[in-house]
Amino acid sequence: MKKSVTPYANQQGSKKKQVTKMFDGISSNYDFLNRLISLGIDIKWRKRVVQILIPKKPDRILDIATGTGDLALALNKTEASKIVGLDISPGMLAKGKDKVNAQKLENTIEMVLGDSEALKYKDDSFDAVTVAFGVRNFENLELGLSELFRVLKPGGTLVVLETAVPNKFPFKQGYSLYTKFLVPLMGKLFTRDQAAYKYLSDSAAVFPYGKHFNNILKKIGFIEVEDHPQTLGVASIYCATKP
Repeated sequence: MKKSVTPYANQQGSKKKQVTKMFDGISSNYDFLNRLISLGIDIKWRKRVVQILIPKKPDRILDIATGTGDLALALNKTEASKIVGLDISPGMLAKGKDKVNAQKLENTIEMVLGDSEALKYKDDSFDAVTVAFGVRNFENLELGLSELFRVLKPGGTLVVLETAVPNKFPFKQGYSLYTKFLVPLMGKLFTRDQAAYKYLSDSAAVFPYGKHFNNILKKIGFIEVEDHPQTLGVASIYCATKP
């Protein structure tokens, strides 16, 4: 990243601890605000991640930074026998477990508390690894991506859905105004934590998206690296393979 961004700049503690505190604090309203802020388009983006993986027929999938489990639940359409949704926030996982149980998918989807930068799984454990709006929260981006690389089986697929910044006028200017002012305001109105949603906007603004992120993936060792901009460039889906 261009610079380190933390949720609560005036508080002590590592980025990892602050991110955990932040997501625990906003977990009750997270799904509602996610739909509101993205105008519901994030649902379509997750469906595209699933469509990328369906032809690959993965048997075991690890969904990193699973949050309340939206992507993990959508990944059930791949017909994988095991989907692990991993997150650092107990509050977000609790919401996710409720959703998994409501759909009676607890035999397929396991929600696990864990650190994406220190995974407890053995090398070559998963056919696919996914991350939706999570890699920009890594304290050490390259360390986190190296862990994803390690637990992927050879020939396995990494799919990352992450925010980006539009480059063309007037979308770039409109996006900047929306994320800098309206997103934190909505966070304040619905969660009383304006800092959390300011962080989500700031972290998106400094994330090395596009070819910069592609180059980091290649540095880690991934091949067949591609990025697919979504909805005027406000997000991208990255695909990569472990040799």
